[in-house]
Amino acid sequence: MESKEFKKIFGETAKANGFESDFGGWFKTSNECVLVLVLQKSNFGDYYQLMMKIYIQGVFGKRYSKTKELVKKEVGNVFRGEPSTYKDVFDFDETQEPDKRLKNLEKLFNDFIVPFSDLALSRAGLKELSLSGEIYLLPAVKEELEKLN
Repeated sequence: MESKEFKKIFGETAKANGFESDFGGWFKTSNECVLVLVLQKSNFGDYYQLMMKIYIQGVFGKRYSKTKELVKKEVGNVFRGEPSTYKDVFDFDETQEPDKRLKNLEKLFNDFIVPFSDLALSRAGLKELSLSGEIYLLPAVKEELEKLN
């Protein structure tokens, strides 16, 4: 399996798990947050990095909708990468059986991305993720989040 083929399969898996494809990323939205998954190709090897960007509605007076800027330019109010235990899913410098890569991709979605996104789509869930150490809230974002509740 080549990395470009993987990106297509990643997109199909994301769609099967409730994400919508747009502008080269995959979105999940709620009234409180927008979560974007972005696969960024490395310039240093044949691998991707998963970027999970979370935009909180109302923080710093901003409202977000699905746009190209959220995928390509903005970093989000909260940022998270893939857990280190799943790095091999995205690494094509390492030889891996395609079936094993696909199984690990499915496991990544089932065990991490879907549960994480379910929490990350609410302000209360973001606070829970912060308390558990899954994410780090910058002090300014944390302060803004407190104002919204």
